[in-house]
Amino acid sequence: MNLQNDQEKRMVVSSIATSKIISAPPTMRIYGAIETLTQWGFRRLPIVDPGTRRLKGIITARDVIDFLGGGELFNLINVKHSGNFLAAINESVSKIMKTDVRTLHPDASIQEALEIILRDRIGGIPVVDEDGVLTGIVTERDVLKVLCRSHAALRVEDVMTKSLLVQEPGCPLSMVTKVMTEHQFRRLPIVKNDVLFGIITATDIVRYIGSGKVFEKLITGNVAEVMSIPVRDLISGNLFTTEPNVTITDAARAMMAKKVGALPVIDQSRLVGLVTEFDLVKAFDSGINNRR
Repeated sequence: MNLQNDQEKRMVVSSIATSKIISAPPTMRIYGAIETLTQWGFRRLPIVDPGTRRLKGIITARDVIDFLGGGELFNLINVKHSGNFLAAINESVSKIMKTDVRTLHPDASIQEALEIILRDRIGGIPVVDEDGVLTGIVTERDVLKVLCRSHAALRVEDVMTKSLLVQEPGCPLSMVTKVMTEHQFRRLPIVKNDVLFGIITATDIVRYIGSGKVFEKLITGNVAEVMSIPVRDLISGNLFTTEPNVTITDAARAMMAKKVGALPVIDQSRLVGLVTEFDLVKAFDSGINNRR
């Protein structure tokens, strides 16, 4: 057993949580919330009462994907506004935010955060006090920073996802949002002729909207114009990869250094898997528990 790591897991979440939080009121427009996510490079935005700072909900990059055409939130565009994208993004963020939010008290242990992340596959958990006031947010990356302080012998190939759903560069955004929502993915490899073209992430799609680039494609304002763009136009230029024999410790450190949530795994110029922050958190936790 790695005693230091085990002790760290019993530390309180407030010791690793981000305390300087960007939040938004429930009255903010959906587009304003997406702009805020884009500006700060966040995957999630807590929604709070502007007077009391009590947590009212949260909007994540995955909710934006659902809203754009991946799931039930798309009804706000397709049904209420008959496909009018411009009208829908001017609705208040309260229309698409999650209100049933898993939270942690500042005195909760890192182990409790870890259990929620692994059980519910949640990438970030708001930290609230006994009055429901938002005091911080703890993410799977925060937890991973603690766990990877100890060296693990496991290799990337031991924990990576090998059976991948991939799309082609010419695939429309509408298909990508559906696949992401159906499978609860945050990212998809884009492959052409068995060669990795890039990775499309939920953050890339949020940036497409929040940066204002979406308006360059609009003529009538219909959502079909937004969603017909080929996915190759949204992929960011930087592509960081890893190899199967790299240790999970080195992979975790590479992710944190590059500020990415996943690394495609390349073997002899071929895509053989994908390793994510979630995969690494799960692997480190299993390794620690198995040594007890």
